[in-house]
Formats: sequence, structure tokens, C-alpha cells
Amino acid sequence: MKAIWAMALMLGCGTILAGNLQDIPLKDINGKDTSLKAYKGKVLLVVNVASKCGLTPQYKTLEATHRKYKDQGFSVLAFPCNDFGSQEPGTNEEIKEFCSSKYDVTFPIFDKLHVKGPERHALYTALSGEGSPFPGDVKWNFGKFLIGKDGKILKRFEPKVAPDSPEVTQAIEAALAAK
Repeated sequence: MKAIWAMALMLGCGTILAGNLQDIPLKDINGKDTSLKAYKGKVLLVVNVASKCGLTPQYKTLEATHRKYKDQGFSVLAFPCNDFGSQEPGTNEEIKEFCSSKYDVTFPIFDKLHVKGPERHALYTALSGEGSPFPGDVKWNFGKFLIGKDGKILKRFEPKVAPDSPEVTQAIEAALAAK
């Protein structure tokens, strides 16, 4: 019986450790293995993006927000997603070219992934799954999650909330001011 409890305890601890956002394996837009460890100690705005969406012009305000706060320890992180209306059909190379040429994007872009459904990436399971402080499926492209310096999820913003809205700006500034 003690062995069963010990095993359950070990499995439970593994689940907690697996929930650390910084440990989740990712790939950048060039296919290189990475993780959020590269951004440890920074405030992050994680956004699922698409190039053929009515909200695609948010790239402009995402870039402006990134540039405004990047020297203070902030970064936007973009995760292309084709889960909503097939609005991100491009290859990683096409996505990178689109973001660069159309919106002069300088923030990091990652490999295309799924944010919902049975193929949902582990990052989005952590961000929006049952164990998240803000559970519930991502509703559309340009859903945003604010991550604190400690790697914890601080806020969630729905797709139509603009990156430069007072709501988002105040949350970013508060997260940057936190110790």
C-alpha cells in the first residue's frame, strides 16, 4: 500500500513539474529546438497568430508593444496557428516572410502549432487547460496570455483585446514593476 502511495505521489509531482511553462519543448520558426527558458526572468505576451485573419493587423500593435517594452525585460512571443478557419495555411518560411515584409516583426516567432483539440500543444494545454488559472479553449486567433517574470500565467486577454489597449498595457507595466 505504501508503494502505491509513493508511486501516486511521484506521479503527482511529475505532473506539477511538467506544468512549468519554461520546461515545455518548443521549436522556433526555423525549426530549431528551444523552450521558454531562453526568456527566463522576462515578462512575456504569448499570442497565437494567423496571417489571413481579420485580426491580423494586430501584428502592428504587437510589434509596437514589443518595441516599447523590450528594453525593460518584455517580449511578445508569436505562435502561428491554423486551428481557426484555416487562416494560417502557410509554411514557416512563408509566415516568417509575411511577418517581416508586411509588419516588420522583430519579436520571436515559433513553429506553427495547435492551440485546441486533440493535437493541442503542451504549451497551450498549460496556458488554457484545466490546470491553468485561466482555463478554457482559446476562442480564436490572437488570444493573449501574459506571463510574469517568474514564469506564471498572470492574465488572459481575448482575441479582440488590442495589444495596446489600456487593459493590456497596464497589466504589462504592473508585471514589469513586480519584483
